[in-house]
Amino acid sequence: MSAATPTPAAPLDARRTALVIVDLQHDFIGDGGAYARGGAASDAARRLPARVAPVARALRERGGYVVASQFTLWPDAEGEPMISPHLKQLRPFLARGDFEAGSAGHAVVAELDGLVNVSVLKVAYSAFFNTQLDWLLRRVGIDTVAICGIVTNGGVASTARDAHMRDYRVLVLGDGCAASTGAAHDTALADLRTVGEVTTCDAFVARLSA
Repeated sequence: MSAATPTPAAPLDARRTALVIVDLQHDFIGDGGAYARGGAASDAARRLPARVAPVARALRERGGYVVASQFTLWPDAEGEPMISPHLKQLRPFLARGDFEAGSAGHAVVAELDGLVNVSVLKVAYSAFFNTQLDWLLRRVGIDTVAICGIVTNGGVASTARDAHMRDYRVLVLGDGCAASTGAAHDTALADLRTVGEVTTCDAFVARLSA
């Protein structure tokens, strides 16, 4: 008896689909950014913009919506960044001006210039937490979100789970994400299959309908 033929993946209505790009910012992955200065920039993460930009372009060309989340360190009354204790312990090199809204380091990487419909500023892992992302997506008629960016087991995972809890159809672009290690990345993707579909950048683009 022959093996069953795999069921083709269903097409995606681009006009009801959003690409959520998590934290591809200069301070995280750019030369001279905060993480590069602190020796914490990831080579795997630095390769993502070239992979994600064609996906954003394809979705925009078909009438879809592209959102970038930007991790933000807001200043206190003295101008010092308000860094959560766990992050300060993990990244002690973070300093005044890093991830400050409007700064060069806070900006989305140049490869995505002209490809993002809107950015949301976030203070924690999830792009939904204390942002207007859910309002924006519903306002433009989105029911499906494809998530990519950094890190797979942090901002990407939290955003995917929050999207699932809000009843969006969730896809995670596995090769459009990165973590600190390959093992952490693979484990996170395996876990995320409980809340959505894990696919690739090319496969996602191939399923988009105009």
